Formats: sequence, structure tokens, C-alpha cells
Amino acid sequence: MSFTQEEILPYCSSALSKTNISIGEKIHEGKVRDTYIIDEKRVLVTTDRQSAFDIILASVPFKGQVLNRIAKFWFDKTKHIVKNHCIALPDENCLVAETLEIFPVEFVVRAYMTGTTDTSIWVNYQNGVRNFCGNELPDNLKKSEKLPQIIVTPTTKPTEEGSHDESISRKEIISRGLMTAEDFDIVAKKSLELFIFGQGHCSKNGLILVDTKYEFGKNSNGEIVLADEIHTPDSSRFWITEKYKDSFEKGDDPQSFDKDVLRRWYSERCNPYSDEILPTAPQKLIAEMSFVYQKAYEMITGEEFIPETSADVNKRMTENLKEYFLN
Repeated sequence: MSFTQEEILPYCSSALSKTNISIGEKIHEGKVRDTYIIDEKRVLVTTDRQSAFDIILASVPFKGQVLNRIAKFWFDKTKHIVKNHCIALPDENCLVAETLEIFPVEFVVRAYMTGTTDTSIWVNYQNGVRNFCGNELPDNLKKSEKLPQIIVTPTTKPTEEGSHDESISRKEIISRGLMTAEDFDIVAKKSLELFIFGQGHCSKNGLILVDTKYEFGKNSNGEIVLADEIHTPDSSRFWITEKYKDSFEKGDDPQSFDKDVLRRWYSERCNPYSDEILPTAPQKLIAEMSFVYQKAYEMITGEEFIPETSADVNKRMTENLKEYFLN
């Protein structure tokens, strides 16, 4: 059974914010995942770092384990739709992955009018945008309302320090040479298929898959492959089905199982995009975030979440990776 918020509090100070594996070479430190090369294989280490607004806001205990396990769950469930980069999961926080040339575009799929960031559909809609990433939107839509149809709203990936995602259309992607028309259409089709499959699974477990992002790349054989993560609380927004109708009718934000808890806290207190100094999230909020992630795991997978509580996570990861690669 997942820990209660009170049981999580003592682990807030020891969340995995920095990786230091004594095997292989660290070649990249991302917002959430660090990449190592071991025996010419790529190892992605999912930390507890919490990213939003393109910056690190906190570290949430056991979050990396949750993301890694949920991603593996969905990779296994969706491999009939599209090939993915997952080779093995030798540790709670580590994934051995196929090396890909990643497309410089993220494919965001949306089914509802919501969001808090500059690239979200709701923020743009409030600002008068009616053609969003090439999708025509009708007037008079309300926040949290279901869209007339599921849409793909791509964003660019930040290209340098301090830059942010940018909403973009299919036409712009092709004209800029970011992707060919053929590759874009294949990835957009697969993104919709993955999303519809995810919605169907989540609906059986009392969840609404509201929106999500996918990353794809090409392997050495030229195949298009799903990368990064899929349908996790970091890459997706989930609402509780039984709470949605009442919340929407009252004009309240639906109860969610994702990082919106932290996004909303910061949005209400500062401008995360421009303020030089941001407030520090209280430990009780961090513990609440951890609890949300653990409950999301259990609702999505239908399995009990039992966290690995090793005192030295880097040592544990090193030992598990050595065992995997030596065998």
C-alpha cells in the first residue's frame, strides 16, 4: 500500500535529486532524467526532480520510481501500436533504452479545454486564439470542457538555456524543416492511436486521460520509435471521472492526479516564467505530490505501489546496473 502523506514527510529531504552512478558515463542531465552510456547502451535514470514551466521546482520522494514503472507499464501495453525504445528495467529508477535520433517536436494530444502554461490550450483560448496549432476552435468554450474532438497540438522543444516550448502547427513544422510531411503524419496518427488506447484503459479505472505529450525518434534502421515516457503524471493530465461533472458544472478545477498540484501552487504565487526568485514549496505540499503520484500509479496500473526505500539510491542503482550488464 502506498505511503500516507505523513509517512512520506521524512523522505522529503532524501529524494533523488542528483545521480552519481559509478558505472558508465553520464552524458546528459535533463530536467527529470539523466542519461548514461554503459557498454554502448543508453541508460535513462528517472530522478525525483519535479519540472514545470521548463524549470526544476522541487524533488518529490519516490516520484522517479513511479514514473519509471508507469512508463514501463504503458510501453508493454502499447507496443502493438508503435515500437518503443524500452529494452529493460534493471532498477526501479533506471531504464535501458534504444538509442534514437529524437524529433525536435513534442506531440501534445488534447481532449479538454484546460491548462496553466503559456503553451496550454486554455491560456491561449483566453487570449483570443481560435486557431491553435492549426486546429480551429469554436467560440464560447469553457475551462475544463470537453473539446469537440481530440486534437494534436505540437510544441517545439527548447533549443537553448532559458528558451521555452513554442506551440506550432504542422505547416510550420514542415516549412522549418523540423520534420518531413511523411514523418509528421505517421507520428500524429500514432499519437492519436496511443491517446485513444490510453483513454480507454483509464476509463475502466475511474480516470479521464485529459491530455498528454509524446516524443518520438528514429532508430538506426530508420524506424519511427516512441521515446521518453508515456501516460505518466509528468507527461499527462488525469482527472477523477466521478468528480469531473460536478466540478465542471461548479466552475471548479477537476480533481487531478498529476503535477498540476504544484503548477497551480506556483501560478497562484508568482510568475514562474519571469520572476528571478521563486518561493520554496512547503514539505507538506511535496509530500502531497508524492502521495498523488503513488495513488496515480495504483489507479492507472491497478497494482499496489510499494516504494523502494534504499538509503543510498545511487549505490543501489549502480549494483543493479552492474548485475544487469555483467549478466
